[in-house]
Amino acid sequence: MFIEFGIKDFIDILLVAFLLYKLYKLMKETGSLNIFIGVLMFLGVWVLVSQVLEMRLLGSILDVLQNVGILALIVLFQEEIRRFLLNLGTHRKMNNVLKWLGGKKSEQVERADMMPLVMACLNMSKQKVGALIVIEQEVPLNEFVRTGDEIDATISQRLIENIFFKNSPLHDGAMIICGKRIKAAGCILPVSHDLNIPRHLGLRHRAALGVSQVSDAIVIIVSEQTGAISMAHEGQFRLRLSAEELERELTRVKIINR
Repeated sequence: MFIEFGIKDFIDILLVAFLLYKLYKLMKETGSLNIFIGVLMFLGVWVLVSQVLEMRLLGSILDVLQNVGILALIVLFQEEIRRFLLNLGTHRKMNNVLKWLGGKKSEQVERADMMPLVMACLNMSKQKVGALIVIEQEVPLNEFVRTGDEIDATISQRLIENIFFKNSPLHDGAMIICGKRIKAAGCILPVSHDLNIPRHLGLRHRAALGVSQVSDAIVIIVSEQTGAISMAHEGQFRLRLSAEELERELTRVKIINR
């Protein structure tokens, strides 16, 4: 018997290969590559025992482990699954459709709106005042806003510097900016447990990376030890930004009119 192989089969194989590549890349970025390889090895053994060698007893045991393993994998890779679905849901074309259906509009932020933020970060950098500022994009950050004190004020250089002043009661938490306003301060963010984070980076950087992994927010960090300005976005760091680089990155921010 000859196996018919058509264009549909070719597309099927191509899509599976693409999904496996994306899954491999995601596991590599999150430091879970060894677990991913272990899962593939288990699936290979299961297919060999159940389908090829037809070992009924061992195959039935592996079948039970497979059914339970699916739930275990969901629990084990919940952050990776959430990040994958987040990236899928925040795809540019998908967002354009959702905004059109929901009546939401986005606009490019103007340079004048972000200059107070840039100047505040530069001043805090010179004085080595630690800061953690989260700028909301298309994914709402309401769950993190509720963990702090709501402010709802215009973006002001003096206000930002006062909030992160060392004796301020809100300086240890994160500031969240939604739209063109400071929404809250003293907020608690999820800390990333990524093993690839350089050891010299502190808790602020880990929190910045954590929130960037579960949302599309842009996070600015000012180091209290070195005064260096860094940025986290989409689970990646940009370290030691200059004033020009910070201003250029912030002018790319999208403001969502919710």
